[in-house]
Amino acid sequence: MNTDELSWQVSNYGGLAPVKVTRLLEDGHLDLVIRAARERGEWFCAERAVQELCRSGEFGPALEVMEPFVATGWRAALWVKAEILLRAGRVDEALDLVRPDEEGRDAQAVCRNVAELLARAGCVDEAINLLEPHLGESWIRAVLVEITHGKGRDERVLELIAPHAEAARRARAEGRWDHSPSEAQELQAQVLERAGRADEAIRILGEDVAGRRFLSENTLTAYAELLARHGRLDTLRTLATGQDARTLLHIYAGALRDHGRTQEAETVMREAIAADDWVGHRAWLSSALLRDGRLDDAITVAEPGFSWYDCSNLLAPLVHPLHDRPAELLHLLDHPLTVPHHGHEEFRHEWRAFALAQLGRVEEAIAVVEAHPDPWTNPRIVSAGLLSTAGHLAEAAAELRALGTVEARQALFDILVRQGRAAEAITIHPTVAEQRAAEEETDSAPLGEDGYSVEPPF
Repeated sequence: MNTDELSWQVSNYGGLAPVKVTRLLEDGHLDLVIRAARERGEWFCAERAVQELCRSGEFGPALEVMEPFVATGWRAALWVKAEILLRAGRVDEALDLVRPDEEGRDAQAVCRNVAELLARAGCVDEAINLLEPHLGESWIRAVLVEITHGKGRDERVLELIAPHAEAARRARAEGRWDHSPSEAQELQAQVLERAGRADEAIRILGEDVAGRRFLSENTLTAYAELLARHGRLDTLRTLATGQDARTLLHIYAGALRDHGRTQEAETVMREAIAADDWVGHRAWLSSALLRDGRLDDAITVAEPGFSWYDCSNLLAPLVHPLHDRPAELLHLLDHPLTVPHHGHEEFRHEWRAFALAQLGRVEEAIAVVEAHPDPWTNPRIVSAGLLSTAGHLAEAAAELRALGTVEARQALFDILVRQGRAAEAITIHPTVAEQRAAEEETDSAPLGEDGYSVEPPF
């Protein structure tokens, strides 16, 4: 284990990825997760094991898990150790571990991390002072607002944010598109609101919006959401049905639904579609109709965009909520209005196979894969996944064992865990070194005429 390997794990979700670790912990295998961290150098196992141990007050064992990672000199592990010490009540030790020297105070990322720890340790003023020299950066201002929430420092934060909010207004008034302070106005309103001064926040942002004195669409959205949270629906309606309807109308319609005015929200959006047949209006309405159980109506609204090259705006938002409702997913895919979308036909085959497998129709699902094999996917691994989805775990495991590739072993892990064989699942899962070697081999593989890596026949 070294810093290069650990960095690769984080960048590539290598080793036992977070979703796999979560599955192990949900099944009560904390001991196996700790062992994998210790014996295999699995960073995500170490990180999650520490969280679980700290949650139950076992700070000593948590430090033991993290210490080998700290010994590599990896900065992320040092931060986790400081977190453990802080939760254990060893505040001075935690802060001494990470407090920056003068050189470190010039590093914005370091100051952000230390400030977050200081605020959680109750040293809020020190945290603010550490961030203050860097408040010219928008993301540092966002950190300031976040770490001071509920800490009784709203007036101080408002003093620090105000000059940047004024700079945004001044830039816009002078016709300059200086985006460095672009989010400061909504941050100012956010702090005013949480300080119990919502009326003032609404007034200030309202004046900015009315005078078009803002640099970012986010400021406009923040104002609309502020109005919605405080029930100012008449003001919001006027704003959302004007020149910024494409940006704000969905917020108004959503507020109507939140207030039990579902039919009115639908009418508003249908009228908008009639006046301006924009994809965003159709996407919002079709998704809302689907949430109400009106699948056919949702299909009818979304249909004009199904055949577009980019199907992500209208078809995919209907498909994704139906992943655990396979009969309805097949109804959508077989609906006469659902036409093949240009350049993305493979999505429909994948969705159909998945739905069929969920319904137990595994032979039909595999037939879909065999008839339409994706050029970048090993069909045998896909078929094994469909067998697993249909509950045929032994057959799926046998197929993956026969393949024996790194990718197959990664898929086999999930099946073995479902079979109650978690220790074997960890053993068979490829190591970080094996995953890296496989990635390098793929990167160096020759490309076919279609630009995809050439795969061996199966």
